[in-house]
Amino acid sequence: MLTPPLEHEAIAALVPHAGSMCLLGRVLGWDAESIRCAATSHRDAGNPLRRDGMLPAVCGVEYALQAMAVHGALTGGEGPQPPGYLASLRNLTLGAARLDDVVEDLAVQATALAREARSFVYAFEVSGGGRVLLSGQAAIILPQGEA
Repeated sequence: MLTPPLEHEAIAALVPHAGSMCLLGRVLGWDAESIRCAATSHRDAGNPLRRDGMLPAVCGVEYALQAMAVHGALTGGEGPQPPGYLASLRNLTLGAARLDDVVEDLAVQATALAREARSFVYAFEVSGGGRVLLSGQAAIILPQGEA
């Protein structure tokens, strides 16, 4: 992964998420098959995914999905990634109860396992503080006419 890093503003131009819902802070590197990102928004009291004053670890799935969207835009060569649908979530393993108490930046890794014209399958891992906070596999489908 020798690609130059991307900052939040460049990421926001590539994903279908706007404002505070664009959760990733940096793309650290990417290649044809995978992407590595970092995030600090899990510590933000204004994070739109917080509920009852906390950010549950399962919300890390959204961080991973956004990394996948950035990867799709960067490797697709056709501009921003259009909105897609989460078709399945498999092998989800939670290694923490919440994300907002992780002092370190989140590291978000996504690796493409299969890619077709309008569907994608990625393995992902979100870590922080020296431990894996969640991992799993997600399948995303883009609606007809969105590929």
